[in-house]
Amino acid sequence: APQRPRFFIQEIVMARATAHIGTDQYATTLHVAGRILTADEPEDNDGKDAGLAPYDFLLSALASCTAITLRMYADHKGWPLKAVDVALHFYRDGEKEIIDRVVTLDGDFTPEQRERLLQVTERTPVTKTLKQGLTIATTLRGA
Repeated sequence: APQRPRFFIQEIVMARATAHIGTDQYATTLHVAGRILTADEPEDNDGKDAGLAPYDFLLSALASCTAITLRMYADHKGWPLKAVDVALHFYRDGEKEIIDRVVTLDGDFTPEQRERLLQVTERTPVTKTLKQGLTIATTLRGA
């Protein structure tokens, strides 16, 4: 791919991660935000279930972003949010991939506050990224 001139790129780094897999089928070491995590496949997919599967990480990102964003918003507004629980279910229906999200709020809210929290849920950063899609630019190195 042709190199783009740096002065035309407005780049804001949101996150960085690296993954390394050797011959230990399929355990993968991830380095993210100064932490070391392990990804793997479940035993029924020939892995050893030594860590979360890739889609588990995807759902974890969406669930945590949803909970954190709602907590931040309620704190900012001074609303009586005691707890947030987010349940996700990823499945395929023919060619379509779907994530069902159920958000349970613990707190005494007006109908207007509940509606606003629903709107905020639909605008969390990871929700927006997943719904709009993103560009993945790949470079292959090595032999």
